[in-house]
Amino acid sequence: MAMPLRQTIRVGTYLLEQKIRKREKFPLIVELEPLFACNLACEGCGKIQHPAGVLKQRMPVAQAVGAVLESGAPMVSIAGGEPLMHPQIDEIVRQLVAKRKYVFLCTNAMLLRKKIEKFTPSPYFAFAVHIDGLRERHDESVAKEGVFDEAVEAIKEAKRRGFRVTTNSTFFNTDTPQTIIEVLNYLNDDLHVDEMMISPAYAYEKAPDQEHFLGVEQTRELFKKAFAGGNRKKWRLNHSPLFLDFLEGKADFPCTAWAIPNYSLFGWQRPCYLMSDGYVPTYKELIEETDWDKYGRGKDPRCANCMAHCGYEPTAVLATMGSLKESIRAVRETVSGNRG
Repeated sequence: MAMPLRQTIRVGTYLLEQKIRKREKFPLIVELEPLFACNLACEGCGKIQHPAGVLKQRMPVAQAVGAVLESGAPMVSIAGGEPLMHPQIDEIVRQLVAKRKYVFLCTNAMLLRKKIEKFTPSPYFAFAVHIDGLRERHDESVAKEGVFDEAVEAIKEAKRRGFRVTTNSTFFNTDTPQTIIEVLNYLNDDLHVDEMMISPAYAYEKAPDQEHFLGVEQTRELFKKAFAGGNRKKWRLNHSPLFLDFLEGKADFPCTAWAIPNYSLFGWQRPCYLMSDGYVPTYKELIEETDWDKYGRGKDPRCANCMAHCGYEPTAVLATMGSLKESIRAVRETVSGNRG
């Protein structure tokens, strides 16, 4: 796990505070969607399927920042849509960083080089660039040629300017262990991104492509083979060791979607950003009035093949905090990742 040591300590302290307060449900990171509009039409995403009137909306800065502060989460992932299309995205980031929230701005990077002057490097801020494979594979996944090359140039420019750059890669049943190894080796060894996130594709109900999502056993077999030969330790993966165990079938966990709540133009989304069972205006209502026990694999048929990080990474983090052995293991991998 390559999370910066300062961030690791901050998150660990936050989790300890929740334990002392005996809070059963609390946010680890907020998925903030200040718009749904995007400049690409990825096959595995359904956000741009919203009506034209919704796609034109942009969340006000005060509303976006207020939602994060209301939740109390130490980290924020700003997604969408394409966040760089929001005219005040830099102000949203600036205010959140000023509150010492760790902010990850998720982007396809098509606008990054044009907008980068609006941002300032900070240990509390990182661009999270979406990369699903090497050139041919990535461009196919986003349905447009040239996107991979632009993303690579944007990453290089951001790194040159002193920004932290992470990547987020989603893998489908058209992937093989070798395609995963190739793209992660490239990001890790050639582009030298600071850290990488990976996730098996979940059957997002509004996505145009419904044929290439992974099942549970497919996911386990795929990552077990990709992680073989010491790759897990070599790559700067921004995941807890237990979540990586989970991906390759060495551990299993219940879903804790409440730990990564989603806030969008419609409000707080039940139960997670991948499923839409209604919205509520406040974080308190989301936590207290949602029947969380009815979600997860074995409970809701829509969750049958889900192994997405939004549901299971927080469970792995909580399991790590509850075990001295796993806590030591996580710290060792964090220190090792930072040295690398």
